[in-house]
Amino acid sequence: MGEIDFKGLLTKLSSTAVVDAFLILAVATALVMITQWLLPKLAERFTGKSRLYLLAAVPMLRLVIIVISVLLIIPTLIEPTFKNLVAIFGALGLALGFAFKDYANSLIAGVVTLYEMPYRPGDWIEVDGQYGEVRSIGMRAAEIVTPDDSVVVIPHNKLWNSLISNGNDGTQNLMCVADFYLDANHDAVQVRRLLQDVVLTSPYLKVHRPAFVVLSEKPWGTHYRVKGYPVDPRDQFLFVSDLTERGKSVLRESGVRFAAVPLSAGAG
Repeated sequence: MGEIDFKGLLTKLSSTAVVDAFLILAVATALVMITQWLLPKLAERFTGKSRLYLLAAVPMLRLVIIVISVLLIIPTLIEPTFKNLVAIFGALGLALGFAFKDYANSLIAGVVTLYEMPYRPGDWIEVDGQYGEVRSIGMRAAEIVTPDDSVVVIPHNKLWNSLISNGNDGTQNLMCVADFYLDANHDAVQVRRLLQDVVLTSPYLKVHRPAFVVLSEKPWGTHYRVKGYPVDPRDQFLFVSDLTERGKSVLRESGVRFAAVPLSAGAG
C-alpha cells in the first residue's frame, strides 16, 4: 500500500478547502435533520404499508446523505492522487472491517445455518429468552414471530455462543406441557388418571402421538406435568390453555387442594 502524499495533501488543504468542507458538512447535517423531522410527520398522514415505507426510508436517506458528503469532502481536502486514494481507501477498508466484524461473523454463521439447519421456517425456537416461530431466514439473521405477534431479529452468530432450543425441529410434532401444583395429601393414582383423561379428550390433541402424565414430589407438594402434542404447533397455546382449564375443573370437582408454592422454591 502506498503512502499518503503529505506534501500534495498540505498543498490542497487551504483555508478555502476547509471552508468548503464545513459547508458540505453543514448542508449534510441540515438535510439529515430535515429528513428525520419531515418524513415521520409525513408518515402520520398515511396508514398501512405507505406509512411503514416512509418510516423505513429515514435511515436509508440518512446513509445516502452521509456517503455523498464523504465522497464530496475527501477530494476537497486531499489531493486525489493514486497513492493518496489507495492509502485512504485502504485505511477506510480496514476501519470498516473492524466496524463490521460482527456483521461478517453473522454472514459466516448464516452459511453454517444453511448447511447444518439448526432451525428452519416454521420451527418454534427459543434463543436468549426469545421464543417464537421462525418466519424467515436471511444470510445475516433469522426473524421469529413471538406469541405476542412481535417480530424479533436474531443474528446467526448466536450459533457460536448461545443455546438454541428447537421445539419441533422441522416437523409438525411439538410437545406441550401443562403444569399442576397440588397439595401432597391426595390420591396420586386417581389424580393421574383424571389428568390422563383430560389430555386424551382434548380437541387439540394429535392422537397418534404419546400423551402422558408424570409427577414428582416436592417439599411443598406434588408437581404434575401433563404432556402431549397438538395437531398443529401453532395450536400449542390453545392446547395448554385447554388442558389447564379442564384439568383445574376436574381436580376441584374431586376435592383436590392446590399447593401454595413458595416463591423461593419456584416451579421445580
